[in-house]
Amino acid sequence: MNNGYEFNSLQFIAEGGVVSLLVAIALLTMSIASWYLIFVKGYRAVRLRNASAAYIRHFWQAKTLQVAIQQPAEGVPASIIVTQAIKAADHYRHHASQKAGEICNQDEFIARSMRKVMAEESAQMERGLTVLASVGSIAPFVGLFGTVWGIYHALASISLSGQATLDKVAGPVGEALIMTALGLAVAIPAVLAYNAFVRMNRNLLSQTESFAQEVHVLLTTGAALKDNLQQDVQQTAAAAKTAAHLHEVPA
Repeated sequence: MNNGYEFNSLQFIAEGGVVSLLVAIALLTMSIASWYLIFVKGYRAVRLRNASAAYIRHFWQAKTLQVAIQQPAEGVPASIIVTQAIKAADHYRHHASQKAGEICNQDEFIARSMRKVMAEESAQMERGLTVLASVGSIAPFVGLFGTVWGIYHALASISLSGQATLDKVAGPVGEALIMTALGLAVAIPAVLAYNAFVRMNRNLLSQTESFAQEVHVLLTTGAALKDNLQQDVQQTAAAAKTAAHLHEVPA
């Protein structure tokens, strides 16, 4: 009784010639690059999120603006935005002429400086995502190309041997599908990581943009927006309490 076809992926890749070897090396390179970015950017994203939340909390808990900016957080977008906004306000106050004030007031000058920092930090956070997106898009096609080449090579070998039975054809053709499986194995983690990092970056930028707007209000008006909102809530609660007390007093 003849034994079934013995699958040996390494032997199949080696027998596929230079093309199969190049496809395998390309998939291996993309896998190493994607997993490196997954671990590095994942660690940095978590650390940056925690550092940003800690800095924003420290900033609003400080009694004065001078106290809040004494301990800048290196690499945190919120800290960089605050530093740049204060520099922009000081620069405008000391160097802007009357004509410049008519063209661009202090409010707009600070806002432009903060938007510039936001754009730079957004670009910094997106570094490496292009590689993950490219791997997720290209790896399946590279694997499919390896499968097509493997099937062609296997069928050519079978035709030369003259044994075109089902067991002789199904084995090499099935073995060639390993390239497609490898391509998917490389692409799926890259796509999932790309979507996760995009979501994390979007949430962090949204938090930073909200913080930047509150800092902009603080620098242009001299009062924090949170304090104003808190005062409005307290005044509303006090008015409601007074109204309820008047209803309780008999006429």
